[in-house]
Parts: sequence; C-alpha cells; structure tokens
Amino acid sequence: MQPTPAPEHSESELLQFRREKLDGLVKAGVDPFGSRFDTTHQPGALKANFEENLTVSVAGRILSRREMGKATFFDLGDISGRMQCYLSKGDVGDEAYVQFNQLVDIGDFVGVEGFTFITKRGERSIHIKKLTPLSKALRPLPDKWHGIADKEIKYRQRYLDLISNDRSREIFVTRSKMVAAIRNYMQEHGFMEVETPMMQDVPGGAAAKPFETFFHALNQPMFLRIAPELYLKRLLVAGFTQIFELNRNFRNEGLSRRHNPEFTMLEAYWAYADFEKMADLVEGMICHLAENFCGGLKISRPRILEVRSALMVFQQIYTQQTVIFPDSVSDDLQKIANSAAKLSFSLDHDTARHTARTLQKEVEDLLVTIDSKLDATQRGFFKRALEVLNELSEEAYINLERPWKRARYTDLLKSIDPKWYDYTPEERKARAAELGVEIGANFEDYEVTQHVFERLIEAKQFDPLYVTHCPKELVPLAKQNADDDSIVDVYELVINGQEISPGYSELNDPIVQRERLEHQAGEETQKIDEEFILALEHGMPPAGGIGIGIDRLIMMLTGAESIRDVILFPQLKRKG
Repeated sequence: MQPTPAPEHSESELLQFRREKLDGLVKAGVDPFGSRFDTTHQPGALKANFEENLTVSVAGRILSRREMGKATFFDLGDISGRMQCYLSKGDVGDEAYVQFNQLVDIGDFVGVEGFTFITKRGERSIHIKKLTPLSKALRPLPDKWHGIADKEIKYRQRYLDLISNDRSREIFVTRSKMVAAIRNYMQEHGFMEVETPMMQDVPGGAAAKPFETFFHALNQPMFLRIAPELYLKRLLVAGFTQIFELNRNFRNEGLSRRHNPEFTMLEAYWAYADFEKMADLVEGMICHLAENFCGGLKISRPRILEVRSALMVFQQIYTQQTVIFPDSVSDDLQKIANSAAKLSFSLDHDTARHTARTLQKEVEDLLVTIDSKLDATQRGFFKRALEVLNELSEEAYINLERPWKRARYTDLLKSIDPKWYDYTPEERKARAAELGVEIGANFEDYEVTQHVFERLIEAKQFDPLYVTHCPKELVPLAKQNADDDSIVDVYELVINGQEISPGYSELNDPIVQRERLEHQAGEETQKIDEEFILALEHGMPPAGGIGIGIDRLIMMLTGAESIRDVILFPQLKRKG
C-alpha cells in the first residue's frame, strides 16, 4: 500500500505555524533571535579540510533534516558550503531534543558545539554536544529540489537564490576571488591602485548618457561618472606612471543580457607604453585567471541561446505552418514541441547540453515510428533538426591558448565583402541590408560599417580576437596612426561574441584632443571637460590605456548566461 502523501499547506498556514513555533521558543525561555556565538570554523571549510575528533563550534542555517528515532541528522550551511550534523537525545537531553524537533525549522539559524566524526556511511559530520538556536526564520525557504524558477524572484530576492542555488553561490564566490586576483595581478606588475570621483560636473571618458543628480552644498548639477578616464589621465600628467582603478561606472542606457546601467570596470594607464603593450598585459591577466579558476585555457562556452533557438523551431512548425504533417504525426510532434517550449525558458548552463540530447533522443524515437509517413520535405526538416541538436549536445569551448589572434578592423570587414571599402556610403547601406543587418535611416557611414562589424564579426567570434586600428570616429580619445590618419592605434578584444576590453595608445596632443571632443559634442560644448584639456596642456606622456568590463569577463569565465547572473543585485523596475 502506498503511503498517504502529507497534505500541502497554504503559504498563510505555513507562516502561522512558524509564528506559533516562535511563541513556543519564547515560552521555553529561548531567545528566538539570539546573540553572539563564537565559532571555530565555517561549515563548508570544515568539510573541505576535514579532520576527525576535532572539537568545533559552528553556526549556520539549517538546510535539510531527517529524523531517525532518537537521533536527527541535518545539514548546516552558509556561503562556504554545508556540513552534516548529528543530534541525539542521549547527548543533549530529552527537553532540548524535543524542543529542536518541534520548534526549530529548516531555514532557522543555529549554533552547534561538538566534535567531528565519520558516520557508518562515510559522511563527514559533527557530533553535537550542545545546540543553540540563533535566529528563527518566519518564512519557509524555496523547495530544495527546484530552487528559484522565477527569474524575477531570483534577482529581486537574491538571498533566496544564494540559499537554494549552488551554482549561484559558486559564481559569486568565484567573482570575489577573481576581482582580488585581478587587483593582485596589477600590483605585481607595478601598477598602483588609485581612486577618482564618482560624481563629476562634466561626464567624460566615454560616449554614453549619464545619470544626473544635484550637489546642494555646491548648488550645481552633477553626474555619476560614465568612466574614470579623464581623471586617471590627470594623474599621468602629475607623474604617476602605472595606475589602475577598479571602479563602478553608471550609464543611463538600456538593460539587456549583456548590459546593466551600473557596472564594474578595470581601467589602467601605463606611461610610455602603447596599445600593443597593453594587449599583452590583458592577455596575460585573463590567461592567469583562467588557469587559476577555470582549470586551464580551454573553458566551456555557454550555448544556451543557441539551444533555445533550436527548441523554438518545434513551436514554429505550428505557429507559422512552415511544415504540414499528417494528423497522426502532429500529436507526437506537438508533445515534443510543448516539452521544448517549457524547457527553453528554464535552461541554465548546466542543463543546456542535456536538454539538447534529450530532445535528440525523442525526435529519433519518433522517427522510428513515422518515417514511412513522411515525404522528402518533412524528412529534410527532421534531418536538419537532428543535425542542430547533435551539434548543440556537444561541448563547446573558448580556447584561450596564446598567442591570441590580432587583425585589423578593415581586413575583417573585407572578409565579409572584399569590396566593402570600394562602395559609396549609399551602396554600403544597401549591402548591409543584403547581409541581413538592420541599419538606421540616420546612420553615418562609419556607423553603418560598425553595425555590420558588430553583427557579422563580433557576435560570431568566440575565441579571443584583438581587432586593431579602428576608425578614429569610434575612439575620440585614442592616438591617430602615424601612417593613416583615418584610423587610431587601438584594439578591441572580442571573446565569446562580445567586447571584453578596449585598449588605446592614448591621445596626448591637447590641440587634437580638443578638436575631437568638440566634434563629438557638436553644439553641446558644455560637455567638453575644460579642466582635462587644461591638464593636457601641461604635458601628458605617451601612454597605453585599457578598460575591462569585469562583469562581462566574469560571465565569460564562469559560463553565466546573463550579466544579471554575475551581479549580486542587478537593477530592476520597482514593483507596483
């Protein structure tokens, strides 16, 4: 006979039960929101560096529990990981044992004192001699098996995501360690860390819309910085030779999978260097991170968007009626389509390949029974679908082995169309449309070319590529090339289909710099930072400079799908 399942309780009932247990603790003379508890170890660190018969004092949140007669096993955890604990009536006494099992819930914080041992099943554990309730959780945790499925809750209530999702915890612990490693790397290579203002009276250093505020003490409008560049270059004028800042930047622009309006940037400047020397520095740094945190220079490449696109094919069969199947086939195929649609909105990096394999098997099984009913067109559809799913089921890598490829911007465009630079501006617009790149009606000629570059080269480049010698219109703060004044000595590092880092031979001619900034500002001359020009007129040495988007770099190295998955508290629209 099957056991009768436990009745499910409503959220209000669960909250009421916890309130009653809170009252029970108070009546028993226990402070449900305790005080100081001295610890010797964190749960995860204790398990990772385990020693038997070690006297320990550990605190954390109860993440799971199971009762076995006169003993209870439960997992105690925090951001470091979890550790199994063993609580027996014989060790703590009847009253404390009953109190724990009746009044303490999964999600509560407790402190335990005891010694370490290994159970008969080989599990590293703490044998508890004393247990102290530390904080009562008045709301239940997410289901341990399903975690946070709702992305809105995942980002808005990040604490629940971090409690229930091992993958999220791993990403953010790794991020913290990577940022520390970046700082150490820069310092070991002779760079000094500095700080520059986050509020500026003239936003500069990049072409972006700023966030505006007001400084009441000075009675003037201010802007959150879009880049620290113009202040860092003042320090080159002052005589600093190698400087960097790990900074927060703010750009009042769109939100997307790769954009957050508040983001972390590494910016560095090296007097007497150039963009090629800065490229060597960045290449070494990223390889250093990969070797220390990713196990080597071949790192797994997330293909979630590709998998989702493949899954959506099954839905499009019905919504667009691109392929008509016999009724006897449609029912089975509809079942696969529904399964694909459901999975396509819940994928993460760890399940993408598994999902592709599962659907591949389902389609292959379906073909065994329906092949004789299909015509050539229908068989062709299934063949293409299986080819895509087979490819997506294979592991894909980003290869960071050095040296990284370097190629000129113009040469890359010519690889798309050898005649690209022979066309007139209008012909380039028409050619872009032929290539499937949407172009705005008011785009200038260089913007048309850049749009084609972003869609057809950058987005499809997964292994590292330094795109060098870009048009001067794209980079107004970089030094012009000595042989061709239409281009500047820069690189743009592309990895995994997105820009990771720009690097410049910095412009230090104050006359040319003013001309560039005036052209960029147009009629809005108030956007020109006169204090920066004044500094340049006192003399700035030739220098190389870099920027690295830390969030995008972490995405690439950890395989995160979205920038929101590597920012603890991403910007969200206010509820209601």
